[in-house]
Amino acid sequence: MVSPTEAAMAREFGVIADLIRLHAQEAPARPALADPDLRLDYGALDALMDRVAAALQRDGLRAGDAIAVCATSGTRYAALFLGALRAGIAVAPLAPSATPASLARMTEDAQARLLFLDATTAQLFGPPAEGTIPRVALDGSAAGSGFEAWLTPAGTRPQAVEPQASWPFNIIYSSGTTGEPKGIVQGHGMRWAHVRRGATYAYGPETVTLLSTPLYSNTTLVVFFPTLAYGGCVLLMPKFDAAAYLALAERHRVTHTMLVPVQYQRLMAHPDFDRHDLSSFRFKFSTSAPFGAALKADVLKRWPGGLVEFYGMTEGGGTCILDAHLHPDKLHTVGRPAEGSDIRLIDEAGRELPRGEAGEVVGHSAGMMVGYHGQPEKTREAEWFDATGKRFIRTGDVGRFDEDGFLILFDRKKDMIISGGFNIYPSDLEAVLRGHAAVAEAAVVGVPSEQWGETPVAFVVRRAGDDTPAEALLQWANAQVGKTQRLARLHLIEELPRSAIGKVLKRELRERDAA
Repeated sequence: MVSPTEAAMAREFGVIADLIRLHAQEAPARPALADPDLRLDYGALDALMDRVAAALQRDGLRAGDAIAVCATSGTRYAALFLGALRAGIAVAPLAPSATPASLARMTEDAQARLLFLDATTAQLFGPPAEGTIPRVALDGSAAGSGFEAWLTPAGTRPQAVEPQASWPFNIIYSSGTTGEPKGIVQGHGMRWAHVRRGATYAYGPETVTLLSTPLYSNTTLVVFFPTLAYGGCVLLMPKFDAAAYLALAERHRVTHTMLVPVQYQRLMAHPDFDRHDLSSFRFKFSTSAPFGAALKADVLKRWPGGLVEFYGMTEGGGTCILDAHLHPDKLHTVGRPAEGSDIRLIDEAGRELPRGEAGEVVGHSAGMMVGYHGQPEKTREAEWFDATGKRFIRTGDVGRFDEDGFLILFDRKKDMIISGGFNIYPSDLEAVLRGHAAVAEAAVVGVPSEQWGETPVAFVVRRAGDDTPAEALLQWANAQVGKTQRLARLHLIEELPRSAIGKVLKRELRERDAA
């Protein structure tokens, strides 16, 4: 017999908020969301979503309007997000790591009607000026109107709304690692496509997903929404800590997780990792940053359950998936195109390239952004059309397909260094540096050079207790590479600057070298 959830997932389009209502009717006492301070079962989550949706409607917001959220991840944040969706209202989750000026621009760009924040993030916005949008404090602090007081009374039901596939679901602002963040408008149809993919990864009512990446990141949301859509429970860590993560995973018998590569690195290096019982895990996911083959192999060897790497963009346009546990000989790749994803390679002139040649990765799928919010020119720059007029999204990554159809990535196109007319891929040099016993982490950037146009410079984090001098590492590395690849300088630093989802902020490294 087909369950109501299975019947809903069989449809080409559905609404995530409706699935939560379905779970609340079937099993109201089943756990849905939890953080260190607040737990909600499905019945309570569904009721809170109703109160959020009704409060937004009471304040004059209509389907298609937007709210902005800048707060620490937690249960109230998640319930707010879901309740807004029930009212057909788009959510713009903002990164607290952004500068105050960027946050102000993003809030304005999203045309947010309300701003939800907490005591910590309120400091980034400063005191509200006359005419600014109303603020609501999720933590009940003096940052704005209290969340509980803002909600409509218990038992309130909102006016019914039927979201359409083309309606904006959320506006995700790019991480801004290379420039000013752009608002990526993702539709309800795109999120539904992500949710339907969840059937492959054993999501269900018994799922317990542990998330330590922030709710403003698409990295988190691609696992957060499928867990709830299939009736599982999400545990939210406001901040990642390796020891706390391992303790939670063991205590709650966690089955699924999403981690970025630097988190896997810190977990595998934790001295107590092998003492924890992690046998409950079914699937572990990763995305957002390069995931080294050696680290993947270590995870496969020591951590039970499947390991899946997603390669794609927040903008959508196709996904490659590496089921690392099924293809241990392909750990140097990001996998093959997912079902429904059309991934191709193009040259500088926009011409499609045959298999085996390296070029920029472009992709098409059912899950593609509508466009960059309010920036049609930027949207056009991100698009490529084939000879039939089919729309693809440009990734900015350079790669090639191997003989089995697995995609091997070389580097970001904008990170590629052109030195004396030769193309240098930073990832190649980073791999060489990581081969030295003293090196824990490495990043290479291109900087201006009068002689060569650009030249590579390395930043290295040494292993704990190591005192190998920078000059010795520089000489060793340059002896391993060709003449055109040699590093001009090597800097020793305590840690690489990273975004909250683990991307190395290479712009900051270039600025540090210039200084």
